[in-house]
Amino acid sequence: MSFTYEAVGATRENLAACPPGFHPLHVRTRIGEGQEVFRRAAEAVLTWELHRALGLGIDAAADRAAPGVDVTVTLAGLIKAPCRVVWTAEESRRAGWAYGTLAGHPESGEEAFVVDRTGDGTVWLTVAAFSRPAKWYARAGGAAARGLQHAYARRCGAVVRRLCADPAPEF
Repeated sequence: MSFTYEAVGATRENLAACPPGFHPLHVRTRIGEGQEVFRRAAEAVLTWELHRALGLGIDAAADRAAPGVDVTVTLAGLIKAPCRVVWTAEESRRAGWAYGTLAGHPESGEEAFVVDRTGDGTVWLTVAAFSRPAKWYARAGGAAARGLQHAYARRCGAVVRRLCADPAPEF
């Protein structure tokens, strides 16, 4: 299955990337401070824990984000959104990944989830995306659908902040 957009990987070097004809999304949330908060946030993002904590269904071909891993995100048990991870980063001060939409996804585009630790030790989560409607119901949602995307991105930050405050789950 191929991607439903051309600018595959555009968010890797530029989280503000937005090809013509797409709507941008860029939400940055302060998570906390320090190496342990960074490590915990990165792990939550890279292992789908963030998405599961958001209440989304995740059917992934791997336990951890990696380029080429197919992921289907299910919302409310009704809307299935097939994606493929296009890039990952696991660096000393930056960790995250992005997935691109596949046929059947209600939107067309790319979404990135990146944790970074700045020079002063502050840890941030950035959710960045570019998208446009691919299904009739996404088009019908118009500006309200984009508002829901922004609310979702803000909720991602709140959930990661909570996950970093709670002890890591033991498996």
